[in-house]
Amino acid sequence: MFDGLEPEDPRQVGRYRIVARIGAGGMGQVYLGRSPGGRPVALKVVRPELARDVDFRRRFVREVAAARRVNGAFTAGVVDADPDGSPAWLATVYVSGVSLGEAVARHGPWPAEHVLALGAGLAEALEAIHAAGVVHRDLKPSNVLLAPDGPRVIDFGISTASEASALTHTGMTIGTPGFMSPEQLTGRPIGPPSDVFALGAVLAYTAVGVGPFGTGTPHALHFRAVYEEPDLDALPPELRRTVADCLAKEPDRRPALADLLHRMTTAGERAAAEATPLLTEPGWMPDEVDRMVRAKASTPLPRNPAPPAARAEAPTPTTPDIPAAPHGAAPEPPRTPAAPATPTATPTAADTPPAA
Repeated sequence: MFDGLEPEDPRQVGRYRIVARIGAGGMGQVYLGRSPGGRPVALKVVRPELARDVDFRRRFVREVAAARRVNGAFTAGVVDADPDGSPAWLATVYVSGVSLGEAVARHGPWPAEHVLALGAGLAEALEAIHAAGVVHRDLKPSNVLLAPDGPRVIDFGISTASEASALTHTGMTIGTPGFMSPEQLTGRPIGPPSDVFALGAVLAYTAVGVGPFGTGTPHALHFRAVYEEPDLDALPPELRRTVADCLAKEPDRRPALADLLHRMTTAGERAAAEATPLLTEPGWMPDEVDRMVRAKASTPLPRNPAPPAARAEAPTPTTPDIPAAPHGAAPEPPRTPAAPATPTATPTAADTPPAA
């Protein structure tokens, strides 16, 4: 999951030594960093063009300050930041886990009791985030990391700053199609109920393997989220009502997080279902996902940057590797190998690194 550093990558940011690349998003590059004592962190460096935006800087300072107040068991909190630095950056707890999106893609939908356990952890995470005055705005499967002792919600606290800056560019929208609330898509005020909507979509995705508004173009998914009812027919009965309530079109009709926690941790509407597994004990995830997560957690992290890859030697002109020509056809003359193309980074609208 780690990539080697490129020549243009920093080797030191603040007090942190940069070890490897983790991923990239709309806000910037994410690195694995090490504190002076060796503690691993996920370090996000803001893109220069954003850092030069005065409005972004102002919002980023405010959002980072709020994010540092979040102290939840199921969040990957901000441990350090320099929003006024050059470059601007923030460091979060590094979670050696697997994203929910990867787990579902590789091993399929989860049984209802495991979805409920996940939902309880996510609801607790959102409670801690909202208590600090922060709205996540981009809760989705790739922003949920699975660890042996429960899920971790990442990338909270900086969405407002990035959204406000990105929306100054015509046609840009921050968020992920299929998980954005109707009020996000229609420009109405956004509060904690918007995260409840996204939570319902994440639970439906985990239980079925596809979001409640199906698949298709972003425009089609946005239209369904605003104007059409979600498709919940494939959901287990013990999940259907809870997810449907989360996905109500009007924010004031969605349940509070305390209500959701009660539903997901007590028998209630799912009397026939097994008790929700405890997140602090083994078995809260499906077995095959649990094995994948534990294997990832036990893999040692790099301590130092990897040495540059050795440059491949040019092929020997006298012995070109030419495939045999079909019977009766004249072989093609050898071609001079083309120079490798220089990779270019493609900015994305949402800042969604695979780890934090």
